[in-house]
Amino acid sequence: MIDVGAKKDTKRIAKARAYIRLNKEIVALIKANKLPKGDVLQAARFAGILAAKNTAGLIPLCHNLPLNFVGVEFEVQKEGVLINTEARCTGKTGVEMEALTAASTAALTIYDMCKMFAQDLEITDVYLLEKSGGKSGLYKRKK
Repeated sequence: MIDVGAKKDTKRIAKARAYIRLNKEIVALIKANKLPKGDVLQAARFAGILAAKNTAGLIPLCHNLPLNFVGVEFEVQKEGVLINTEARCTGKTGVEMEALTAASTAALTIYDMCKMFAQDLEITDVYLLEKSGGKSGLYKRKK
């Protein structure tokens, strides 16, 4: 791991995104909350939050961060679900990996809960939307 001990604590925020492509029938089941395993979006929200909190245990060289907030939001679309996440902390290193891990894990949870209905589900477009804090300052992804 990199030694970040000499760095100043600053407010860190990162936002990430993932998309899971589904068929229209699965989207209808999600909207009607009729999946046999339960409420897919609530399960995916909890999974994303839990994953963000455990990122240092999943990614070998990540620092364990004292997260102040993790949010996972969904936009159910015609043929899939757009997942937006946000992680915040006050610390010595950024929270990009936590936001990305939350988005990825939420998408994987949706995949797991929907895979009984189709084998061609696809997780795409996992990326950092923006980050702030620290010496590198503000980054916003260009559309």
